[in-house]
Formats: sequence, structure tokens, C-alpha cells
Amino acid sequence: MKNKTKYRFLFAGGGTGGHLYPALAVAQQIQALIPEAEILFIGSKDKIESRVVPEYGFDFRGITISGFARKFDLNNLVFPFKLIYSSIKCLIINFTYKPKVAIGSGAYVSGPAIWAASVMGAKIILLEQNSYPGVTNRILEKRAEQIHLSFEESKKYFRDEKKLIVSGNPIRLNLSIQNRDESIKKFGLDPTKKTLLVLGGSGGAKSINEAIAQNILQLTTMGIQIIWQTGKYYFETYKGYNTNSVKTLAFIDDMQSAYSACDLVLARSGATTIAELAHLGLPVVFVPSKNVAADHQFKNAKAISDTNGAELIEDDKLMNELSEIVIKLINDEDRLLAIKTNIKNFAKPLAANNIAKAAILLAEQN
Repeated sequence: MKNKTKYRFLFAGGGTGGHLYPALAVAQQIQALIPEAEILFIGSKDKIESRVVPEYGFDFRGITISGFARKFDLNNLVFPFKLIYSSIKCLIINFTYKPKVAIGSGAYVSGPAIWAASVMGAKIILLEQNSYPGVTNRILEKRAEQIHLSFEESKKYFRDEKKLIVSGNPIRLNLSIQNRDESIKKFGLDPTKKTLLVLGGSGGAKSINEAIAQNILQLTTMGIQIIWQTGKYYFETYKGYNTNSVKTLAFIDDMQSAYSACDLVLARSGATTIAELAHLGLPVVFVPSKNVAADHQFKNAKAISDTNGAELIEDDKLMNELSEIVIKLINDEDRLLAIKTNIKNFAKPLAANNIAKAAILLAEQN
């Protein structure tokens, strides 16, 4: 039997689903390829990863760390102390665990964990989901053996092109469309009605929530029912909108059922959402966030909408345009079919498998 300790992997990243789920996808694929592999996740104690990672069956260690605000914030005064404390804790975790390969999926939490893993001799892989790379991955570049990108245009932001591989954004294992009627019934909705799935990310999207609340009567009057993920920060504000035809949820754990139940998705154009919708071939109206670096969500969504793979509404036009566009699109079967067909051109279904194989090879070499 192969030496079990050879296949010991550490993952770090989170804060949002966009940083967490690609890492989970690669971890699942490693486990499928090497069942005896040992996998440990490091993440923030109080973010989405602390709840979701154990649900996926992986070991989790939480650290106390927060990002550095780019404008004046009193919390920045304690940032150096949190960074030092979390770095020491990560050194201890890595010294005890001794990973062969450490995989960072971005966000500030991956910084101290991946740095500590490299100090302890682990080979480093970075996953970059966005077209404009995050600060943490750019800082960690020199410690990485490989950097797997979702977008070709990300290359210009890194120094060492030899490390760069455009693999696509990994999606969760076995994510597929299930029986529509059964999926709709899981949400207590009517299978005979058109269903809109609203996603604003794990934290929620303020402008999307406000626009749905403002337009909810027009939508439901036209026979459209809604599965509405408000995000945890907005659930208390919008939970009162829950009715027989509107289901408000802080977070949707069973995304496979949500995707299977809907006729149309309204969502931000984050990299993970794009990857999953492209893989499943779901029609979508993208509403790019304006609060992201280099306006990368708009660029992502524009590239897809220009090839008739999605509808696009700019954030500041959402309130006025939402009802008209959604009602027209959800009832236009020919347009829906065209979008379903064209968005699949952006899918890279082998991303998780290819990255997992690369990680396993590095483990065997280390």
C-alpha cells in the first residue's frame, strides 16, 4: 500500500463561498482519486467555512484573522496582532500536521496558513477564481509552485508566467440538475409555475435584495414564484416577505435542488457562480457587483452576455429594469434555450480533476 503520509493536503481559504467552494471541489476530487488521502482545512472561526467544511466531512481548524480595510478603520489597529497570532497558530498546525501540499484559494485567511505551510516545506498551489487576482495570492506568488487561474486575462497580474495554468474554476463534485418537480416541492412551491432563483452570495447583495423587495408584487402577479437567498446579513430585514410563492432563506445549503427547481437565475457574476451556472447550462440574469477590484464582475458578465450566454443588468439600473427583463425572459422559451446553450461554452468541467491530479503529483514528488 502507498505511504499514507505522502498524501496529506492542507487547504486554506474562505470568507465567502466564492473562495471556499472551489477548494472544496478540489478536496473532493483528491479524495475520489486517492481515498486514503488526509485533508485538513484552515479557515476563519466565524465565517462560512467553519460551518460548511465539517458538513462536507473534512477536518477543520479555525483561526482568528480579519482583513485589512483599505479605508480608515479602527480595526486596522489590531490587524498586525491578529496576523502575528494567526501566523504562529498556523505554524503550529503545520508543524503538527506536516502537509505535503498546501492549496490556497484566496482571501486573507489563506495568507498565514499558506505562508506557514511553505515554511514547513509543503509544496504550494494557489487557486485564483477572479479575473483580477486578490492581494493575498499576489503576495504568495513567490512561494507557489503552481497558480491555477480561471481567466486568461489574470496572467498579466502575476510575475512568473511559468507557474500559471488556466484550468478554470473548480466546481463541486456531482453537481447536476435533478428532477425539477421534486426539487420545487422541497421548497414548498408549485411545479406548474415559473420559478426565479435569486442569489446574492453567502453574505447577501444589498441592491439585489432591495430590487426584489420593490418588484416582488409585479413578479408574483405575473405568476412567478421566487426562491430568494437574502444572505445572512439581510435575512432579518426580508424574512417577512416569505409567502406561499416566495421563499426567503438566509443561505441555501442544498444548491443542487435550488438550481434544479429554477427556470431562471438572478445573481452576481462572481467566478464560482459563473462556473456552476455554465456547467449546469442554466439561464441567468447577471447583476455585477460594483464593489469589486478592477470591476471584474462586470467584465466577466459582459464577456458572457456578448455571446448571448446571459442577460446583464447593471447594478444602478436594476431597480427599474428588473421586472420587465425577468418577466419577458422567463416566458421566452427560445431565448432561454439559447442562453442555456451558449453559457455552456464557458464551462471547464475538468478543472477540479486537473488541479487535484497536479496536487497529487506534487505530493508524490515532495
